[in-house]
Amino acid sequence: MIKAYDSDLTIEQWEFLEPLLPAAKTGGRPRTTDMMSVLNAIFYVVVTGCQWRQLPHDFPGWSTVYSYFRTWCDDGTWCNINEHLRMQVRVS
Repeated sequence: MIKAYDSDLTIEQWEFLEPLLPAAKTGGRPRTTDMMSVLNAIFYVVVTGCQWRQLPHDFPGWSTVYSYFRTWCDDGTWCNINEHLRMQVRVS
């Protein structure tokens, strides 16, 4: 797989982070958004400093990406990811 942007996750990085993301909500329509693309979009914003609305069109829609970002900020997902990454670095 070729990385489109320098901020894109590698497969190994994605495999580490994927289990740390909340599962899709039960009931209703099934999730159709690719979570790796959502993370890549969030990392693109963080690295480039672009505005959410200025995300390139090859990412999911900016409002979808921002919604996941805010939800994960509020529910502690980012803190959990940070903790796992911190522990991984200390073990390495």
